Amino acid sequence: MNITVAGATGVIGTRLSENIRQSGHQVTAASLSLGVDTITGKGLDAALAGTEVIIDVTNAASFGDSAALDFFRASTRNLLAAASEAGVRHYLALSVVGTPRLVESDYFRAKMVQENLIRASKRPYTILRSTQFYEFISGLIDTGADGDVFRLPPAFMKPVAAGDVAALLTELATGAPLDGIAEISGPEQFGIDEIARIYLAANEDERQVVTDPSASYFGVELTDDALLPGAGARVATEKLSDWLYQSMGE
Repeated sequence: MNITVAGATGVIGTRLSENIRQSGHQVTAASLSLGVDTITGKGLDAALAGTEVIIDVTNAASFGDSAALDFFRASTRNLLAAASEAGVRHYLALSVVGTPRLVESDYFRAKMVQENLIRASKRPYTILRSTQFYEFISGLIDTGADGDVFRLPPAFMKPVAAGDVAALLTELATGAPLDGIAEISGPEQFGIDEIARIYLAANEDERQVVTDPSASYFGVELTDDALLPGAGARVATEKLSDWLYQSMGE
């Protein structure tokens, strides 16, 4: 099977491309650094020539203002048009758990636009919504920086290892399109403030976390369950403690 990965050099894309190769399928890696620009469309036709499945794991460089919306609107339209021209039989995209509940945020509104464009395209598709990656916990903590402390909400999340997300994307890519949405989460539930304390302690960082229910998450205030997946979500296996142990040894 010929599979194109758009966003192939990112956190998910690198793992995904390797998984696909190890599964015995042919991978075309597409990213800006490899000469494929999903915003302008440059290189897309060549990247999708002969492709049966495209996996869109692209992401906006900026999460604020209108930058994310501009990115996902242009990128998704170009990818869908190129997929149609190439006769791609399955459009698979990575999104975020909680997206419909968080559209007050610029970033999540942009992800909702991406999802809607895919659904409206009439192409066979699958959308995988994931919870936050362990690999992005540091960046999440930094959003709450306030002087010498971090102000973070106690809203619940079930973070997941990027490797587990890449594995499920590989599985979905080699199966029939769902024409719907799947979800994946990690096996454990934490408050955002709690996971920040765990992560900082593991890194011997003595800065304090202040629990602040009004602290925003990418520009939106959270209810306790806004970031939690539905009952039918795939539950990944790697625990936070195992991931921390491995990442500390790298």
